[in-house]
Amino acid sequence: MDATTAVRLSLADADHDPLANRTDRALSVVKRGILTGRLRPGQQLIESEIAEMLGMSKTPVREALKTLVGSGLVSLSRYKGAVVRELDSDAAAAVYDLRVLLEPEAVRRTVTTGGDLGAASSALDRAVAAGEAGDEVGMSLANRDFHRSLYLGCGNPLLVATLDGLKDQTALVSVSGWRAAGGWRTEAGEHRAILDAALAGDGDRAAGAVREHITGFVARVLPRLGPTVDPSDQDGTAEPAAG
Repeated sequence: MDATTAVRLSLADADHDPLANRTDRALSVVKRGILTGRLRPGQQLIESEIAEMLGMSKTPVREALKTLVGSGLVSLSRYKGAVVRELDSDAAAAVYDLRVLLEPEAVRRTVTTGGDLGAASSALDRAVAAGEAGDEVGMSLANRDFHRSLYLGCGNPLLVATLDGLKDQTALVSVSGWRAAGGWRTEAGEHRAILDAALAGDGDRAAGAVREHITGFVARVLPRLGPTVDPSDQDGTAEPAAG
């Protein structure tokens, strides 16, 4: 996989937080690049290249990469240093298994307690528009917003935080997996079924639609992933490549 020079990173992609320090801004930019698929699984993340692109020293970039290692989006290779994590079939199955146990219940709670669904409807419209325009980045971000807006009102902050982390890791698969899963129209149709059930106030039906959506994606996509990565190449003891 090519190094980060194959993708231009910019502070314009950072979250608009005026109080964010350099480490937070570097973290925001690199994380967004991973979640949108601009930085692909297996892609090497070289501190000096990222720092030059963002106009900062290597220290905040190094700290940002360490944070991403802790969140499971970046792994440390003995030979390459920091790379975007490649989620093999075993790891992906574990992440999706936990998500399918938690997300349907979170959505059911949001619906049954009368949570606001306006953001979900807006996110679905944006995802469809992005799909029609061939905008994979926009579609990826809108789909994440759709799912999050449906479980955000579940009433349990710990459950929300857990699902946020799982969604980050599933992005390593879903960024490219929607093609194998039947394309963006298939995904949009399944999202529409979830939203229709939620708007009807039927929490059980919405939860069931979420469960079918996730398990269907897993059945179509996970068999296409590679076998388990050799742990001797990713032992977690390396340092991010300074470049």
